[in-house]
Amino acid sequence: MNRAARASDQAEVPDVPMDWRRLVRYLSPYKLRMVIAIVALISSAALSLVFPGVISQVVDSVLQQRNTDLLNQITLGLLAVFFVRSLTSLIENYNLNWIGENIVVDLRRQLYAHLQTLSLGFFASRRVGELVSRLSSDVTVMRSALTSNVNVLIQQTLVMIGAIIVMLTLNWQLSLFILALAPLIVGLGAAFGIFLRRTSTEIQDELAAATVVTEEVLQNIREVKSFVREPYEINRFNEAVNKALRAAVRLLRIRSLFGPLIAFLGFGSLAAILWFGGREVIAGRLSGGQLIGFLIYGITVAGALGSLVGLYTSFQEALGATKRVFQILDTQPDVTDAPTAATLGRAEGRITFDRVRFSYDERQEVLHEIQLDIAPGEIVALVGPSGAGKSTIFNLIPRFYDPSSGQVQVDGQDVRGMTQASLRDQIGIVPQETLLFGGTIRENIRYGRLNATEGEIMEAAKAANAHDFIMELPDKYDTIVGERGIRLSGGQRQRVAIARAILKDPRILLLDEATSSLDSESEHLVQEALARLMQNRTTVIIAHRLSTIKVAHRIAVLDKGQLVELGTHDELMTRDGLYAKLYTMQFREDLVLT
Repeated sequence: MNRAARASDQAEVPDVPMDWRRLVRYLSPYKLRMVIAIVALISSAALSLVFPGVISQVVDSVLQQRNTDLLNQITLGLLAVFFVRSLTSLIENYNLNWIGENIVVDLRRQLYAHLQTLSLGFFASRRVGELVSRLSSDVTVMRSALTSNVNVLIQQTLVMIGAIIVMLTLNWQLSLFILALAPLIVGLGAAFGIFLRRTSTEIQDELAAATVVTEEVLQNIREVKSFVREPYEINRFNEAVNKALRAAVRLLRIRSLFGPLIAFLGFGSLAAILWFGGREVIAGRLSGGQLIGFLIYGITVAGALGSLVGLYTSFQEALGATKRVFQILDTQPDVTDAPTAATLGRAEGRITFDRVRFSYDERQEVLHEIQLDIAPGEIVALVGPSGAGKSTIFNLIPRFYDPSSGQVQVDGQDVRGMTQASLRDQIGIVPQETLLFGGTIRENIRYGRLNATEGEIMEAAKAANAHDFIMELPDKYDTIVGERGIRLSGGQRQRVAIARAILKDPRILLLDEATSSLDSESEHLVQEALARLMQNRTTVIIAHRLSTIKVAHRIAVLDKGQLVELGTHDELMTRDGLYAKLYTMQFREDLVLT
C-alpha cells in the first residue's frame, strides 16, 4: 500500500449528528403525491374507526330488536365503508411506494455524483465494496424510513388518537384504566430501540465487509486461481458473512423477545378491559354492545401502540444506515476549485515545479524542495529507487493532490488557479497497470473523447498499433473486453489505452511505462505506439526500461523525495552518481538485449 493509502486509512469519515429534517427534505420534490397519499391515509384511518361502533350498534339494537332490515342496511353500509377504505389504501400504498422508489434513485444519484467529486485520497483509504454497500443496502434502508415508516407513523397515530377519543366518550373510567399501561409499553420500546439501532448498524457494517471481500475476489479472480486460493477465499467470505449472521442472530433474539412481550401486554390489557368492563355491564353503567365495541377499540389502540413502538425500533435501525450515507455526503474533497479558478485553454505544455514540498501526512515528507522546469514538447524521464517520489510527482501534475508548499505550474500558471476539469482535459495518462472498462473496445477507446466519430476511433487505434488485432477479433470493435480488460492480453490492453490517449489528443502526457512483462513483439508494437503518442507533446515518464531512457531528452533522478541529478544520459553517466549506479544495476540487462 502506498503512503497515500496508509495516511488516508487513518482519516475517519466525519461523524454526522442525525438530522431528521434533512432526511425529510428528500420528500420535497414529491409534495403533491405525498399530500395525496396522506389524505388517502387519513381517510383510511378514519374509516377503520367506523367498524367497532357499528358492531356495538348491531349488538345493542339489531340483535335485541331482531330487526332484519336494519341489519341488511348496516351490512351494506359496512361493505361500502370497506370498499372505500380499500380504495384509499390502494391510493396510499401506490403513491408511497412510487415516492419510495424515486427517493432511492435520488439518493443513489446524489451519493454517486458526490463520490465523483471526492479527491483521490478519499478512495485510497476505502474499498470499492464498502462504497457499493452504501449505494445499495444503506440507501434501501433509508427508503423505508421515509415512506413505509412514515405511512405507519401517521396512520397508527391517527387511529390510536381517534380510538382513544371514542373510548373516552363511551366510558372514561375504563379508558383511563387501559391507558395506564401505555407508558410501560413505550418505555420497553425505547429500551429495545437503543439496542436495535446499535445492532443494526453492526449488521450493516459486517455486510459491507462481506461485500468488500466479494468485490476484491471477483476483481482479482485470476490471482485467486493462479495461487489456488479458492478455499482460502471461501473461508474468508464465510467468516465475513458469519460475523453478520452472529449480529443478525442477536437482533433476532431481542426481536423475538420483544414481540411476545408486547403481545402479552396487549392481550393482558384486553383481559383487563373484559374484567373491568364486565363489572360495568353488571352494574348497568355499560351495555353489552358498548363493551364489545370497547374491546375492539382497545385492540385497535393496543395494535396502534405496538406498531408505533415497533416503528420506533425500525427508525433506530434505519438511523445507522442513514448516518453512514450522510457521512459520505458530508465528506468534502481535499482538492477543490478556487472561486476565481480560470479555465485553461489549449496549453503549450510547459510544466514547472517551483520549490515543491509534499507530504501525505505530517510525519514524513515525500517531496522536498523540488525545482524542475520542463519545456513544451520535452520528454523527461523520472528515475529513482522505490519510494523516491516519482508517482507523487505524477499525481501533482493533474492535481490529484496539492503540494504542501511551493507551486506546480502549467504554462507559468499555478494549477491551483485553474479548474481541475480544464487542467486534466489537457493531460493524458497511460498508467503502468492498464485498466479498461468492461464494455466494448470501441467504448474504451471513445472514452478519450466521447464525441469522436467512428473514423477517428479507427485512426487512433491504427496509430496505437491496435487496429490490426482488433479486426482479427470475431466482433472487431464491438468485442467485449471483460472486467478490467481480462479478455485481452497485456499488450493489447496497453495499445487500447494508448489509442484512448491518442484520441484525447492531450498537450501533456504522463506515462508510467512498463513493458517488461510483454513479449518482444508486443513490446515493439507498444513502444512504436508510444513513440507516436509522445510526438509534439510534453511527456513525463516514470522509466522502467532502457528503451524509455533513450527517447528522453533529459533524465530527472530522485532519491528520498529530492531531485539529486538532472541531465542527459551521457551527462549523468559522466558524473558517476546515483543515476550511473542505478543504470548499471537495473538497465545493464536491457543494454545486453539491445
